[in-house]
Amino acid sequence: MNSKTNESMSLAKPNAQDISTKKKVALGIGFTGLFILVLALANVNLPNNGIFLALSLGLIIAGVVIYARDEYLTKLEGIKNDEAWFKSISSRGTWGWVLGVVLTLFYIVLYFFAELLGLGTDGEPNTGLIALFDPLSQLLSGRNASQWFVYGTLYTVAIVAFGYKFMLKYRHNRYQQLRTASVMFFQMAFAFLIPEFMYRLNSDVPYNDIKNMWPLNYYAFDQWRVDQFINSGTIGMAFLIFGILSIFVISPFLTYKYGKRWYCSWVCGCGGLAETAGDPFRHLSSKKMSAWKLERWLIHTVLVFSVVMTTAVIYTYLGYDAEKYWFNKDNFLIFVGGFLTLVFVVIMVFKRHELGKDARYGAIGYALVIVSLIAMHYTGTTNEVFYLPASGMRSAYGFYIGSIFSGVIGTGFYPILGNRAWCRFGCPMAAVLGFQQRMFSKFRITTNGGQCISCGNCSNSCEMGIDVRAYAQKGENIVRSSCVGCGVCSAVCPRGVLKLENGSLEGRINPTDVLLGNDVDLMKLMNADK
Repeated sequence: MNSKTNESMSLAKPNAQDISTKKKVALGIGFTGLFILVLALANVNLPNNGIFLALSLGLIIAGVVIYARDEYLTKLEGIKNDEAWFKSISSRGTWGWVLGVVLTLFYIVLYFFAELLGLGTDGEPNTGLIALFDPLSQLLSGRNASQWFVYGTLYTVAIVAFGYKFMLKYRHNRYQQLRTASVMFFQMAFAFLIPEFMYRLNSDVPYNDIKNMWPLNYYAFDQWRVDQFINSGTIGMAFLIFGILSIFVISPFLTYKYGKRWYCSWVCGCGGLAETAGDPFRHLSSKKMSAWKLERWLIHTVLVFSVVMTTAVIYTYLGYDAEKYWFNKDNFLIFVGGFLTLVFVVIMVFKRHELGKDARYGAIGYALVIVSLIAMHYTGTTNEVFYLPASGMRSAYGFYIGSIFSGVIGTGFYPILGNRAWCRFGCPMAAVLGFQQRMFSKFRITTNGGQCISCGNCSNSCEMGIDVRAYAQKGENIVRSSCVGCGVCSAVCPRGVLKLENGSLEGRINPTDVLLGNDVDLMKLMNADK
């Protein structure tokens, strides 16, 4: 009897998946590069850190590139699910959990135990892994590396290498090519190289994060950072003003024109890593109704907390130096309360019918903020808010939201929760942009329900947990606050049912329980077009 016919018919496919010789070579090259990093982490004295760092990063990139080319260029262009649910690493199998644990441990060490990576303290030189990156840091900015420089370098390498892999995978779709090139550019230039070059030119200006847009930077208006900008003269003030304009003018305008995708899918570093290195895990995002409910409560709770904490921190130092700050404490609280009230009233008057029961949740959030502002007025001093130390509150926010949620869970749990857990459940910037997208953006994903064959490719590929197929089956426009406009649902649709559009606000939200021919008044539609 031929042994080849004695194959297991299990859906889980227990047999080892064959890979080509070229892929095996690519894996060997890539893991050799990683091994050099492990040697440095173990404090092995390498002969020349600069050469070995270049060798390590070069081998990692080369391994990914060779593997990706053999994976995708040997196949025709088009949709490729590639058995994602049958691979251990991408279906919450053993290798997926191993990778999740390794990533999580790396983030814990990075954020809280940097000395284990070799960070020098009290004037001591760096050792271990961080010392390996000293030559590159010295070349770019003229200073020794920190754990954040090491992280930024590896982060950029991951986006560039896996971005190339992503572009090969979706080479049949021009939109995916362009937006991937965009996130690669913004990460390489604006998030990594430019801040390092500018530090070399003038180390007194806070160039470490030039985007400076709240709430993306939850510390954007901390006293130390505002003082840095003000004390840096014209350039510093320009960065401060640009940050404020970004919040109230630039970001809302771009969101109105293009939806939150202008940032979340084209610029953001978190989104860039999720879309490139995190692409193999995009299907793991839960589409359950319970997950959607948790998402709405959690992300907006984080946003309310961010608004209150930022207001509290600014409140503590306004008026502390009358020559620097324009508002006093009480005027600032009145301004914040008035602005939020204006937004709330406008939304309730013009958009209440589109919000439905979400209007009630919005009212709860608004009420909580206003109550917090009133409490702030009676409990705030230059050092305390709500009878609690202001510095401690900000540190707690940075620890739980900025470190634990966005780093340890948001990225470390890619193989478990999907690649956009942070963007979906915790990012306050995503909450603000999502609110603007839902309320007044021209962006939507239109569907042609008559062409949908219910294959489920779109829902499976949605990293934000949206059941896209449910909308497509009804021919209903997809207008969701959480949608980042990545366009992968459209790219994997075999029938061209889904299309990303920026159109008129009229008829943008069109909920339909069942789409039948007798639900449509054709004469009314014809007359409406005249």
